[in-house]
Amino acid sequence: MGRVNSRERLIQLIRDEAVFHGDFVLTSGKRASYYIDLRKLSLDHRAAPLIGDVLLDLIADIPDVAAVGGLTMGADPLANAVLHRGLARGLEVDAFVVRKEPKDHGRGRQIEGPELAGKRVVVLEDTSTTGGSPLKAIEALRKVGAEPVAVAVIVDRATGAQAAIEAAGVEYRAAITLDDLGLQPQ
Repeated sequence: MGRVNSRERLIQLIRDEAVFHGDFVLTSGKRASYYIDLRKLSLDHRAAPLIGDVLLDLIADIPDVAAVGGLTMGADPLANAVLHRGLARGLEVDAFVVRKEPKDHGRGRQIEGPELAGKRVVVLEDTSTTGGSPLKAIEALRKVGAEPVAVAVIVDRATGAQAAIEAAGVEYRAAITLDDLGLQPQ
């Protein structure tokens, strides 16, 4: 499986199996005439390695990334895909999970995985409308002393997430645009 066409193969899978047309209410409360269900693909054996490759390629030029992850549950399979595909490339990139709220038992952690204090991390997201989930992850990461250096999104919906992330002082990167999927912004 050549990395060169991982992105094209992922675009085709998204177009064929993860774009649904109809009337949808997004997490943001906005209505949409299509819905991109990347959770369906991030847990699919055909797509997961492609997702890992595409996200690794997207962040390849960012130096010293220790770990990737984001808000559970959307980012969890993405982080695992990056961890596994990174290992296949000889990279040592760990994964982390950010809970929506800190645990009220055990160690009371909001972030599971390796210790991240002083480490450069990338927040992952399948598709973001407002940037709310990555922003919540960024806030939790900064609280534990991690340095979120970028947000890497599979599909950019062109609905303001980039501006919100950049306003928080974090670089925003997207692998696939609506144009790539033959969709119009809404």
